[in-house]
Amino acid sequence: MSREKKNTPMMEQYLAIKKDYKDTLLFYRMGDFYEMFYDDAKEAASILEIALTARNKNSPNPVPMCGVPIKSADIYIAKLIEKDIKVAICEQTEDPAEAKGLVRREVVRVITPGMIQEPELLKEDENNFIAAITVNKNAGIAYIDISTGDYRITENKNPEIIFEELKKINPSEIIVSEENLFLVEHIKSNFNAKALTLLPDSYFDIKACKEKILEQFNLRSLKGLGYNHLDASISSAGAILFYIADTQKKKASHLKYPEKYSLDNHLVLDETTSKNLELISTLRDNSRKGSLLDIIDNTVTAMGSRLLKQWLLYPLIEKEKIFERQDAVSEFILHRLKNDDIRNLLKQIYDIERLATRFSMGSATPRDMLSLKNSLLVLPELLQYLTFFNSPIFKPNISMEETDEIFKLLENAISDDAPISITEGGIFKKDFNQELNELISLSTDSKSWLASYEAKEKTNTGINTLRVKFNKIFGYFIEIPKSQADKMPVNYIRKQTLVNSERYINEELKAFEDKVLFAEEKRKKLEYKLFCEIRSFIADKSRLIQNIAAFTATLDILSSFAATALQRNYVKPKINNEKIICIKNGRHPVVESMLESERFVPNDVYLDNHENQVLIITGPNMAGKSTILRQTAIIVLLAQTGSYVPAEFADIAITDRIFTRVGASDNLAGGQSTFMVEMEETANIINNATKDSLVVMDEIGRGTSTFDGISIAWAVAESLHSLKGNGVKTLFATHYHELTELENTLPKVKNFTVAVKEENGKISFLRKMIKGGANKSYGIQVAGLAGIPINVIERAKILLHRMESGEHILSNKQLKKLKNRSKQLEFFPTPEKKLVESISNLNINEITPVEALNCLSALIEEAKKILTD
Repeated sequence: MSREKKNTPMMEQYLAIKKDYKDTLLFYRMGDFYEMFYDDAKEAASILEIALTARNKNSPNPVPMCGVPIKSADIYIAKLIEKDIKVAICEQTEDPAEAKGLVRREVVRVITPGMIQEPELLKEDENNFIAAITVNKNAGIAYIDISTGDYRITENKNPEIIFEELKKINPSEIIVSEENLFLVEHIKSNFNAKALTLLPDSYFDIKACKEKILEQFNLRSLKGLGYNHLDASISSAGAILFYIADTQKKKASHLKYPEKYSLDNHLVLDETTSKNLELISTLRDNSRKGSLLDIIDNTVTAMGSRLLKQWLLYPLIEKEKIFERQDAVSEFILHRLKNDDIRNLLKQIYDIERLATRFSMGSATPRDMLSLKNSLLVLPELLQYLTFFNSPIFKPNISMEETDEIFKLLENAISDDAPISITEGGIFKKDFNQELNELISLSTDSKSWLASYEAKEKTNTGINTLRVKFNKIFGYFIEIPKSQADKMPVNYIRKQTLVNSERYINEELKAFEDKVLFAEEKRKKLEYKLFCEIRSFIADKSRLIQNIAAFTATLDILSSFAATALQRNYVKPKINNEKIICIKNGRHPVVESMLESERFVPNDVYLDNHENQVLIITGPNMAGKSTILRQTAIIVLLAQTGSYVPAEFADIAITDRIFTRVGASDNLAGGQSTFMVEMEETANIINNATKDSLVVMDEIGRGTSTFDGISIAWAVAESLHSLKGNGVKTLFATHYHELTELENTLPKVKNFTVAVKEENGKISFLRKMIKGGANKSYGIQVAGLAGIPINVIERAKILLHRMESGEHILSNKQLKKLKNRSKQLEFFPTPEKKLVESISNLNINEITPVEALNCLSALIEEAKKILTD
């Protein structure tokens, strides 16, 4: 950063402040603009696409600069945050009119990807988490959404489990100790490195962190919160609080008590399973549209939508809690008209969870007060509707006395057309405050006084064109045409001469001006003071508002579940103790919703731990195997959220984990092939699944050679059948027909296939899973459906027939030529020898038609290459 040879006092002030915020862009307040200088200006101008200018352009060292208007600063800050750039807001902290010399300026807040409060910068249906992670004896994470006050912690002996949890949380910003080099490198390799914030190790000191948490919540001990022996989590939780103090410059009093949770208390879904089932976003383009959340989200509040995402990622395993949710949904379905009325009331409730934060952090506006008032207005009617229902979920622990107190204060105080600004007046209703009334009256009466005064002066001077006017430079003045200047009394003082007019002032008008302007300024200051008092009063009630928000969000989800069930014909699932998963005519909620030209074909699935534990499912590509696998997992998951499910009947055993090995994709960034990813996911399943888990495996082993693939698939199926002496409920889709032999050797394996209709060499998919194994792959027919040219399809049929008949597919001449060449011994194997060895190693009795076709294609290409060399 180059400096001018001699800096002005203002630039010295800027540089002194910037020195403490080297890793941020400094928005330096100058009047109605935020200005940036030096490298900050260059970076901001490029990203924001605004003009880059310079201070002291004619000096040897001009200072690069750019600026943005304060009124539209949020738009520009949003663009910077999208690039994971932190922004320090430096304000004028004293009135320029009262300042002696340079106006005092201070950084009042640092906006980072994880420290956003402004609704304009947030997605209303998503949390915006900042997370801290610590790894010592255990691994622990804490994460906060400062815009809602949500605060959660968890800990585990296995760091990999915590890393998986971190991926599922998907924080916007991650805090790590800069001295933990292993952790820093791991986060950089597996997460967005730009969103990584490194803090000194002192921020994670366990003693300091405990004291910080006690101070935050005014506690004497952490024992009551049940945080004993959670040192890693406490370090993470305290580090975030230190970071909030550093960046927000104030205590975040709205934060909820850290919610300690164990992954053992929920149905565990790792990031792989969440992605494979497309719970929150699609595999195709990572968008919400087309995901399970998109289909079942009928919530009508932002709070409900955010909480629904959490319910999907953390399904319940306690039957009583599941039943409690189910019963509430059942009541809504039974009384659907009342549910419609309740949903209409919920639509009128603003995002009061985030409103509570803005009150606590001192950023709420008069419009926020109106939003809160209007939300509280519908609460009594909403609660009155709920008295009709029996579920305990409908009995909130909310103090209506305190709620009414807030509502009446806002109703009496805030004008229905209150402005956004808190410094320009016009916030309060008439008669709210006597002193304010007098000042407002003085300002209002001034208009009639001015009209009367103007009429009087016209009579006194005899100038009918005389006007009394006002501007910010001269204040109030009398304006007359220049041709009438000789008629003005001698006690009038000329203030300005224009081309066609003259402007004057006199003692009477000057006295009035002093009185009115003083009253207007005093009114604005009084309104600001009164507003801050009300904002502070509501901030003290933030816990109450958060309780109302939590209750509203839960109510919204349960009402949404009922609306979805009625709209999409879902049923209430039973929950059993017999370790059975029984689904009759189950459907995939997303696929079903997207079909337009055909009807979704439902399927039955029955799994237990005795005779039907591993289902081997065969059938061609595109027949619907993957859909059946995914829909089964989704139905189990939905059942454990308390939702109804897309089926004719469902009886679901409580499942502790859902594992998926679905699809094939290289992790190129991580340097891993399809096969390596596949094997790592399979290893995770074998090592962590229990008898109460559900495993979904689709086409394992296809990332390697045929014999390796069959061997691995066979061994994995055997392992899952007998896992830890109990086995695990598994849906195992495969192209390897050889695996159907397992039904004859393992007692808990059953074969199923997805039916196909073949007619005149063409096939149609029936989408129905039936007992038995497929006897054909139908690979060539599927290739035809995919649009492979007819001449290629016909050639493939000829080659397939030859291989199935045991014939050679190379001509005698080609074979002889290959044989002669292979006799030529060389130090290094020749290409011909490699080809012959590959052919001789083939066993056409142990290869499927599709695999034979793929292998054949590769051999032909290699042979052609050799013959043309």
